[in-house]
Amino acid sequence: VINAVRYLVRSGCGWRMLPIHFGPWQTVYGWFRELARRFLFQTIHDVELMLDRERQGREQSPSAGVIDSQSIKAPHSKTRGYDAGKKIVGRKRHIAVDTDGRLLMVNLTTADISDSAGAQVILDGIRKRWPWVKHFFADGAYDRLKLMDKASY
Repeated sequence: VINAVRYLVRSGCGWRMLPIHFGPWQTVYGWFRELARRFLFQTIHDVELMLDRERQGREQSPSAGVIDSQSIKAPHSKTRGYDAGKKIVGRKRHIAVDTDGRLLMVNLTTADISDSAGAQVILDGIRKRWPWVKHFFADGAYDRLKLMDKASY
């Protein structure tokens, strides 16, 4: 199942186009849904992140992160908004990484959501998965006081 999912991600094909040597696509999809429901993929990501940090001579859990966002054109998306600052109709990626650039959390919203509002959701998620993160770096688009309040509890 893991190899089938890796194949799907790498090739970009749909479930129904999965090569038969992985098994029937319905079976693989069923297992994928069950493993995702049990947060297996999130767990694999988090363990690999900690192992990579340790290999680089860092503490396993990050204590600082960097938050930023990016507006993406998506004029035909079902859910989209207008980012007036960048004049883009579409979606916005709110991303948090550790200080070495390892992905901690991603949140996708409509483009009209402010950076500060998107950061609040990211910080709530980081609090649960990475409780040792105490410092955040962000550009001027973020409300500094809200970030500090969220980081300090």
